[in-house]
Amino acid sequence: METPLLGGTANRGLVVRVRNTVRRPLRVSSTATHAVLRYLEDVGFAGAPRFLDIDDQGREVLTYVPGETVTPPYPDWSMTDAALDSVALLLREYHAAVAGFPVDDFEWAEPVPAAYVDGTVSHNDPNLDNIVFRDGVAVALIDFDLAGPGSALWDVAAAIRLWAPLRPDDDIHDVRRGRVLSRLRRFADTYGLSEADRARLVAATADNHVWCMDYVRRGSETGHPWFHQRWTTGEAALTARTNAWFTQHSQALQDALLH
Repeated sequence: METPLLGGTANRGLVVRVRNTVRRPLRVSSTATHAVLRYLEDVGFAGAPRFLDIDDQGREVLTYVPGETVTPPYPDWSMTDAALDSVALLLREYHAAVAGFPVDDFEWAEPVPAAYVDGTVSHNDPNLDNIVFRDGVAVALIDFDLAGPGSALWDVAAAIRLWAPLRPDDDIHDVRRGRVLSRLRRFADTYGLSEADRARLVAATADNHVWCMDYVRRGSETGHPWFHQRWTTGEAALTARTNAWFTQHSQALQDALLH
């Protein structure tokens, strides 16, 4: 029996659980992401699903990672500093594990800005519903559809943009409102971001927002139903507000990162 799995936009309604496996549509970058998952398995990284096979319907078959992902309405435990810390630590462990993967040997999905490419395979989409928790602790990254050449800085920027979150307070409707600066600093500290990357983090988060929202906009314009729904029911306006917010608050964000 197939059980639909909730969350996500690009593959909404197309990802299912079959017993202890997950079935997902193939993509242009599937060969690359399968190679990454095999590599992570070979080096003993437990924080990602395992690639198993292609099924008779042409879908990739992955191991099911038990636990919870964070979807609205957000549970209280997911908004805590402890949960934030665990995301930072999981991301650091992933970057250490994936180091050495031959990134140039494969075709990838969505290129990130060249300034944020240093030979690392970044996950590129550490959204709230792409991280599995158990007992309030982040234990695995899922949905490697956008993985590709990037950097630790780019992944940290993506994660903190979503988990702080970095946006106007009026657009934060949970207990994180008013705590953007402290959560930004906390994530960078817990991850152990280098001084050089701390100096670039604010610009990287603004650039990551532009990159991500451009991906959504293009999906909407090419007729993807869920991207279109998302873009036309508030995302376009939120994107404009957030872009302006980054410009207005860049110095305060940078100051929050100072030791």
